[in-house]
Amino acid sequence: MTRHLRMTRYIRHAAGFCALLLVALLVNATRIQVFQARSYDDNPANRRTAIARYGQPRGDILVGDDRVTGSKDTDGRLRYERTYPKGPLYAPVTGFASQVYGTTFLEHTEDGILSGTDPMLSAFPLWNGLTRRQNPGGNVVTTIDEAAQRAAYEGLAGRRGAVAAVEPSSGRILALVSSPSYDPQALSGNDAAVERSWARLNADPDKPMLNRAVRQTYPPGSTFKVVTLAAALDAGVVTDVDKATDSPDPYTLPGTTTSLTNEATGCVDAPVRSAFMWSCNTVFARLGVRVGVADMAATAARFGFNDTGLGIPYSVAESTFDVSVDKAQLALSSIGQYNTRATPLQMAMVSAAVANGGQIRSPYLVERTTRSGGATVGTAGARPVRQAMHPATAVRLKELMEEVVTEGTGTNAAIPGATVGGKTGTAQHGVDNSGTPYAWFISWAQGERDLEPKVAVAVVVEDAEADRGEISGGGDAAPIARAVMEAVLKH
Repeated sequence: MTRHLRMTRYIRHAAGFCALLLVALLVNATRIQVFQARSYDDNPANRRTAIARYGQPRGDILVGDDRVTGSKDTDGRLRYERTYPKGPLYAPVTGFASQVYGTTFLEHTEDGILSGTDPMLSAFPLWNGLTRRQNPGGNVVTTIDEAAQRAAYEGLAGRRGAVAAVEPSSGRILALVSSPSYDPQALSGNDAAVERSWARLNADPDKPMLNRAVRQTYPPGSTFKVVTLAAALDAGVVTDVDKATDSPDPYTLPGTTTSLTNEATGCVDAPVRSAFMWSCNTVFARLGVRVGVADMAATAARFGFNDTGLGIPYSVAESTFDVSVDKAQLALSSIGQYNTRATPLQMAMVSAAVANGGQIRSPYLVERTTRSGGATVGTAGARPVRQAMHPATAVRLKELMEEVVTEGTGTNAAIPGATVGGKTGTAQHGVDNSGTPYAWFISWAQGERDLEPKVAVAVVVEDAEADRGEISGGGDAAPIARAVMEAVLKH
């Protein structure tokens, strides 16, 4: 009996010890799989994450119903590589998804949807998190208009420059082109060719991977006169656009002996209407000084300058208007020179504000995201709006921009049967303004059957091969803007 009791006690102790070991194993498994899972996932030595990430096709980025990305089965350990059927055309929109160099632009900001890791793709996200099950990649539907994108791409024809087009009433980005471009597929895989492509693209002096439409800022030149005139009209500095302005030619910058001149003739005391139509620097430089730094800076900020937080959803370079300037510097800033810098997207927003009664809708590039089967996961929703200028100011600017196209420097942007407004710009740059001027054109268009303007465009061409006298906003940039506007109106 005593021996039996002793055996029973030993068995009980062994069972208890086994139970304790089992609990310890469960606790350790929980610690590793739940609490420490992220640290293991993020460990560079862990290849499982990469193998799982590329073990299924990536979701696609769409323009309308057209899939502008795809996935290729390589049968390798990192099985699926990204493909780009129309790579250079959409590179500033998609960016690249590389097994070696990571992701950029929409491939980066929408990576959770495209890779299948976003919990929103699952009907049971908590269960998927525990089981580590990966959902099929979802899709990203963009706001891009294929015809407008192609018109901008073909219009630049490989010249250095960029085009941005937006829908004024909504902020939808209709075209986003940077030139010269590149094929993102060259960076997709993980072999030696990818490294060679990376080195070649980064060494290219034309910087094909630079997204000039949103990541490059330029002196906006005379296109900035739209902002300057908005400030002058809002502040009451200009009350009659047909009244003589008491503007000398040349104009001596305040506090200096430096003279500012004009390319155009007839700028002495020119009324604002003709000064805007023929782009008289002296009139607008003096106008900016009369408005003052505070009001000029406030108006520029309402248009979007000095905003460090703009995302479409990927980040946009800050467009700047210097608020710490003397009067001479303010005069130059008011004609889009000195430290005034803008992205093409920012100048498209300026044009859109005029077309939209003075209101600016925040620009956006993603219309909606969906699961692989097409069910909607998220939509853009209503976009924030701000008033860049008084509605009456917008009405007056709209009228003046129309006259630029019908009678002034922007006649190359005219579209039969449509109402078009525009503003040319030729921006100096380089040491002592020795560089070839950048050619700018900003515009908006409304079809004869449309109730409101349908598109606002900004074009910049920085062709270093052109002779100084052969580049101008009206000659180089306006025809590209016209082609983009025509594509949108026809569509």
